Amino acid sequence: QVQLMESGGGSVQAGESLRLSCAASGSTLSHNCMGWFRQSPGKPREGIAALDADEATTYADSVKGRFTLSKDYSTNTLHLQMNSLKPEDSGMYYCAHDMWCDKGGLAPEEYKNWGQGIQVTVSL
Repeated sequence: QVQLMESGGGSVQAGESLRLSCAASGSTLSHNCMGWFRQSPGKPREGIAALDADEATTYADSVKGRFTLSKDYSTNTLHLQMNSLKPEDSGMYYCAHDMWCDKGGLAPEEYKNWGQGIQVTVSL
């Protein structure tokens, strides 16, 4: 069974950057589907970035041009570099994994394995 552990969250001011990491154990990240999701209080979980089994990346329009996914195979870790952060980027961020994605990777129902989540707070 795949276990995921997020790190790198915290509180920053608008315009600053954070780098989230998702360390995976129990499975290689090669040719698997992985994604980052965000959830704010009272809102559904939103897919913001995904890397599919063919290594293609997909980003939500709200983060395109500001967030970048990368995968470190040596440490089995998925990173999410978040630049030019905005207050609306605040929320709990979750890493997700499954063997493949059949809807592009931004839909929560595509994933079986989830991390515990990590808080990101962006203030003005």
